Amino acid sequence: MSTNDRKEIVLIGGGIMSATLGTLISELEPNWNIKMFEKLDEPARESTNPWNNAGTGHAALCELNYTSEDENKNIDMTKAINVNEQFQVSLQYWSYLVNENKLSNPEEFINSVPHLSFVEGEENVDFLRRRQELMSTNPLFEGMEFTDDREVLKEWIPLMMEGRTYDEKIAATFSDKGTDVNFGSLTTQLFDNLEESGAMLSYGHEVKSIKRMDNGKWEIKVLDLSSDAVEFHIADFVFIGAGGASLPLLQKTKIPESKNIGGFPVSGLFLVCDDEEIANKHDGKVYGKAKVGAPPMSVPHLDTRYIDGKKSLLFGPFAGFTPKFLKEGSYFDLFGSLKANNLLTMMAAGVKEMSLTKYLIGELMLSEEQRIDALREFVPEAKSSDWRIAVAGQRVQVIKDTDKGKGTLMFGTEVIVSEDGSVAALLGASPGASTATSAMLNVLKQSFPEQYSSWEDQLTEMIPSYGQALAENKELFKKIDKDVRKTLKLN
Repeated sequence: MSTNDRKEIVLIGGGIMSATLGTLISELEPNWNIKMFEKLDEPARESTNPWNNAGTGHAALCELNYTSEDENKNIDMTKAINVNEQFQVSLQYWSYLVNENKLSNPEEFINSVPHLSFVEGEENVDFLRRRQELMSTNPLFEGMEFTDDREVLKEWIPLMMEGRTYDEKIAATFSDKGTDVNFGSLTTQLFDNLEESGAMLSYGHEVKSIKRMDNGKWEIKVLDLSSDAVEFHIADFVFIGAGGASLPLLQKTKIPESKNIGGFPVSGLFLVCDDEEIANKHDGKVYGKAKVGAPPMSVPHLDTRYIDGKKSLLFGPFAGFTPKFLKEGSYFDLFGSLKANNLLTMMAAGVKEMSLTKYLIGELMLSEEQRIDALREFVPEAKSSDWRIAVAGQRVQVIKDTDKGKGTLMFGTEVIVSEDGSVAALLGASPGASTATSAMLNVLKQSFPEQYSSWEDQLTEMIPSYGQALAENKELFKKIDKDVRKTLKLN
């Protein structure tokens, strides 16, 4: 590559998305110059922090909201397959980086943890049984088990079965292919490797403006928070991966694609148990069904977590509200994001999503004992003295105008790319971090179409299933799954 082909890349945000995109670019185009700016003094402090998310390797093994059912009781697996395929891409890429000695000690960022779905009531049990029967025929979900036998349930979820009455119809599905992922540890390793490869990582630096120059490039104004010095950086390509702050930063670019998009912040609370004796009675991520009116991100779940080498249990999430877009953001974030071009979009969402509003109000009014009562639906003998409240990260639900009308609430991960590909931003929430590799490949494909075709051989080396659907190729999936699990030390 000639020096004329050298591109200036700016990544905004020190989370898993910027780390993944930067790592991909450094592999594909080692001559490109990468700079990363993060407002806080270290990486992975917001949504990527292990205490600010559930750490679930989202693969649709337990998340019931990824399999919808119509009025004729037909179950649609489309989203479940799509989410699982994307997680398989992440697993393969992480495995490649371990083999290349660019990630080390995989047990520090990923561990095997069973994924289970748990339901109560005859109708829900029937749905779960039919869901398992359908999903287990697909290679991605082969081996998933169903039971409504209480003796088997005592083996799968002993803590949840203690003190449970026998007048309720309950059932669960079980998959031993699930994982717990410490995205904070993973992100830190990725950035350390990027820095060793020559990238410039600037912590304690806040991006103040992003302006288009006459030559089509971007001028990034950055404030060094330690000295109040102002810096200017020129970029051919800007990626905005700043969690909840991505929307306000995207608006600063004034690209047409930033119009008619709003965001509504939702904070999360978890109940945490650090008692080793109690934590050792539970091994799994157990997802239930969301309450009527609750957003998909509020599906109740009891999770085994491995953070800093210690096993804990988390239950939640419980929704909260603050106008901040980041946990360490400003109380003016929400109001500052309101513009003339998105005001009607936001107002339309407020009218359409009354059930969500009522749900949030109800969550805000919960007392500590009421949260423990919710936990007891999963752990009947839970004692409030064994659990503490932890404030998780902020999530900004994307609101945009779609073919479904103005003010549509988007529950997935949204990638916004300018027409010329010079700016990309990632907005939204779950499944988020689990699909980072696929999301960032999508960014590269849209932003660098001329180069992308020349990268495909190298991408296939990094991701053996690249361009193929594992759900339709059982033998390929079995081979890749075996290799990945061996490399990542997943039992």
